[in-house]
Formats: sequence, C-alpha cells, structure tokens
Amino acid sequence: MSLYQHAREGNAERLRDAMGSDSAAVRKRAAEFLGEIAEPDDQPSIDALLRAATGDDDAQVRGAAVDALDEVGEAALEQLLSELTGTKGSEAEWVTARKFARALQADRPELRMAAANALGRLDDASGLQHLVEALDDEDPRVRLRACQACGTFADPRAVPGLAGRLDDEPRVRRAAANALGNIGTDRALSPLLDLLDDGDEPLRRIAAGALGKANNPEPVEPLARALGDESAVVRNAAVYSVIELLSNVPTQQSHAVRDRVVSELKQADDATVVEPLVEILTDGQQSRQRRNAAWILGRVAEPESAVAIEALADALADEDPQTAQFAATSLKSLGGPIVEDRLLDRLGTEHPEDARAKAVFVLGQIGGQETLNRLEGFTDDDSPAVRKRVFSAVSKLRAGGP
Repeated sequence: MSLYQHAREGNAERLRDAMGSDSAAVRKRAAEFLGEIAEPDDQPSIDALLRAATGDDDAQVRGAAVDALDEVGEAALEQLLSELTGTKGSEAEWVTARKFARALQADRPELRMAAANALGRLDDASGLQHLVEALDDEDPRVRLRACQACGTFADPRAVPGLAGRLDDEPRVRRAAANALGNIGTDRALSPLLDLLDDGDEPLRRIAAGALGKANNPEPVEPLARALGDESAVVRNAAVYSVIELLSNVPTQQSHAVRDRVVSELKQADDATVVEPLVEILTDGQQSRQRRNAAWILGRVAEPESAVAIEALADALADEDPQTAQFAATSLKSLGGPIVEDRLLDRLGTEHPEDARAKAVFVLGQIGGQETLNRLEGFTDDDSPAVRKRVFSAVSKLRAGGP
C-alpha cells in the first residue's frame, strides 16, 4: 500500500515505519504526510518527526520534518526548539516573537527554519524585521521559509527584501513571488511584471495570478501577452487577473483600461479568453468580476461561440441586476441565430420574470420572422413586465427592426 493510501486512511503507524526507510525520498514524503494527519497529542508521530528533524542524514528530510512539526501545532514546534537548543520543559519558553527571533541567529539551520515558521504563525509584527533579515540567510531552506512567513504578514516593509530573492533558486523565487502577491501593493507587484516572461512556469503562473490586484493599468499589456503563453494554467491566470484588474483600477481610469483590455483580448486566441471568462461568469463569487466577464464576453466572443452565449443567457437571471443587464447588452452585441435560439428557449414561465423580460428585449433588437411569430404568442403573458417588453419588441420587429 502506498504512503498516500496510508495517509488517506490516517494510518500514522505505517507512516512512522516509513520514516525508517533507506530511501530519503520515502522518508521525506512520509514526514510530509505525518504533518498532515498527526494530531497535537500524537506523541509517537511527533517523536518520529523530531528524530528526523534533528538527526536525519538528508537535508530535505530534515526540512520536511521541521515543516511537519509546524503543521502539527505550536506545542510540537516548541518540542523541536527545545530539542535543538538543549533546553527542556519550562526552560524553553519559545512562545514569544522575541525568542523566536533569537532562534533565527542559531547555528543550526533547522532551528532557524523552525523559528521562521513559528514567526510566521505568530500575530506579532515585531518579528517581521527579523524575518526580513533572514531573507539573506546562507541556507536556502531558511530563506524559503522566511519568504513564506513574510507572505503571511503581508507587510509592505518586506517588499525590498522579497524582491531581492526573485533571482534565488526556484523554490525561494516562487515563495518570494507569492509573498509579494500577498502584499499586493503596486510597489510589491511591480517586480512581478518581468516574471511573466520567465522560463519557470510556476513562477509565471504566480505572477499572472497576482497582478490582477494592481490599482493601475500597467499590467494590462503584460497580462495580455501572457494570454499567448504556452501553458494553459498561465493563460487562465492571466484572464482572471485581467478581470480582477478591471474591478480594482480607480474609476477615473476604468474606461481607458477597459478599452485597452478589449483591444488586447481581441487579439488573443478565442478559446484562451472565452473559457476563463465563462467560468468567471458562471462560478465567480464576486459581483464585480461577473459583471466585467459579462461585459467583455460581448466584445471578444464570436457570435458562433455557443458556450459564451449559453453563459450569458443564463446570466440574465443573475442575482446581481448589473450582471444581468450587462449579459443582456452583450447578447445584443453578439446577435445572430445562436443568440436568438437560446433566448427563445428562455421565454417559458419556468424562468424568472426579469430574465424573461430581458430575453424579450434582446430578441426585439436582433430577432427575425420566427422570433416575431413566437413573441406574438406572449402578448397575454401573466407577467406585466414581460407583456410590456413583448409589445415593444413586436412593434419593432413588425416595423422591420429597432
């Protein structure tokens, strides 16, 4: 049975047995799984991790054990710090930021790693400066954890130090980029712009996903270029960020940004853009993002894009009135037989009244003879709002158009 299966079944004993494997890769994976499933009172598992953190021959195994103890909880981490410093019981008062900061100066890198993890856990800003200093630690494992801890503080004071780690080894670079994204100020995000062209795919994804937090239009063109990335996950992250960017930029800049976004997105591959936009419109939790997705779809999707039209037609019933209105506007912009067919399917009383009324309005703008024939059957609809739209639409269609 695999380590993964043991972890799924919560079999800590089997994972502890694997900690004695001759394979460093197996020991490392077993430590990671133990960190996920061990409870704070599971002393046998904590002991196994302590032995690995303090005595394993492999540095990666020691690092994994340190992180696993951190996951188990503060008490397990305190035991590690006691073990590494030679203090026991009440002598190891490692629960303050000041004492964790002192541990960042220790000779043992595993102790510095544990201290960085612990400082990231504590809600005490006094530890930030010590973590920033640890970003220059000689051991990349400590730098990695210092980056991660700085990301939990999300304090702009860490930006210069984190930006300086973007030329480090891959795991440290990614942790630094993630931390800068968590900080999210324009100053923190600016160094991420150049990473969109980096050779490391995870780093490009991190950068693309973070740049939507910007409060200025600078990332629009770099993100648009990222829509042509060879990696689907990078392309997807770029579309999400473009939508988020539209939601974040100041109102006075929004019109110019919208124009640039539409211009750039139109030049991208249709599937690359449309599929993420549809996902945002369908599953997004923020009204502003759904509105922007609905608005952009009407300007970048092709009139034959059934998936975009289906999503927009469904959005006519969105609980956010503006999203529903943008969906109607976009359907009108797209026009064509597919839009007409989808909206005719939504005239039945099983659909919400407002959505039916909006469908009728759009049909009055784009419909042909078949639509006219169908709408004439709704002139006595039970809904006053639908009847009003029907009379208007029928009049326009009989006259030959809007």
